[in-house]
Amino acid sequence: MANKADKHQPNVAGKFYVDSQCIDCDLCRETAPSFFTRHEEGGYSYVFKQPGSQEEIDQCMEAIEGCPVEAIGKDGDE
Repeated sequence: MANKADKHQPNVAGKFYVDSQCIDCDLCRETAPSFFTRHEEGGYSYVFKQPGSQEEIDQCMEAIEGCPVEAIGKDGDE
């Protein structure tokens, strides 16, 4: 389970985030490329844009469900 106290610094403020458990597997970036991107120097994903519509939220939820290490959280600061 993702921990908002351990989220990567580049995550934009909002409900969704990626924490330090990320193993850079690319699944979230493939599932929801409009919201997740790669930190090239750090070798991990982070949220660069928060979803707005229900369809966008559904994409992020699919990324959460597919994350093999549960590094994506949805309880961030709004």
